Amino acid sequence: MSDEQAVSALPEEQAALGRASGKRRRDFAVGRECARRALRKLGLDPVPILRGAAREPLWPAGICGSITHCEGYGAAVVARRTDIRGIGIDAELRKALPEGVFERVAVDAERRWISGADARIPWDVLLFSAKESVFKAWFPVVGTWLGFQDARIEFDQPAGAFRAIILPGAPLAECDAPSDLAGRFHVDPERVLTSAFIPASLRRSPPTAQG
Repeated sequence: MSDEQAVSALPEEQAALGRASGKRRRDFAVGRECARRALRKLGLDPVPILRGAAREPLWPAGICGSITHCEGYGAAVVARRTDIRGIGIDAELRKALPEGVFERVAVDAERRWISGADARIPWDVLLFSAKESVFKAWFPVVGTWLGFQDARIEFDQPAGAFRAIILPGAPLAECDAPSDLAGRFHVDPERVLTSAFIPASLRRSPPTAQG
C-alpha cells in the first residue's frame, strides 16, 4: 500500500516503539496495517503485531509472515504454517547501492554471473533484496542469522524467479534447516520487489560445495 494513506499503529504497537522518529513510526504503522489486512484475508481478527528480541514481527500462533517498506511503499504477506514454514519479502528503491555494499553482499559466483547478465536489470539491488527476503524467511524457522556470504542466489530472468542456495558454513540450529529456498522477483521503474519462502514439507538435503 502507499504510505500516503492514513494509518496508525495500535496502542500496544505504539508503546513498543518508544521514542522512535516520526518517519519510523509511519513506516511501522503502514507495515502493521498491511499485515492486518493480510491476516483478515486468512479469516483472522486484527491483533497487535509486536516485535521479538531481534525486532522481528511476532505473528499469531500458526501463522508466518513478513513485512517490508521503502520510500512511498509498504507491504506484508502472511501464510498458515501448515502450508509455509517461513516467508520473507523485501522492497528496495531502484537506485544504485551505496559504495562497497555490492562487494560485501555478492559471492564470487554471483559477481561472475551479474557481469554477463542483462545490463538493463539492476542486478546489484535485486541481489541485495533477494538475500534480505531469504534472511527474513530463514530466521523465524531456523533461529540463526545468515550473513550475505552464507547464501548464493541463482536468478532465472525469464521466469522472474531465483533459487537461494545455503552454503557450507552457514549457521544452522535445526537438523532439518533448508538447504535452499525458492524466490520470485519483480522490477518496475521505481522499485525492485522480492520474496522467498520455505514450504512446510521441505527438509534439508546435503549442502552444495559451490561458493
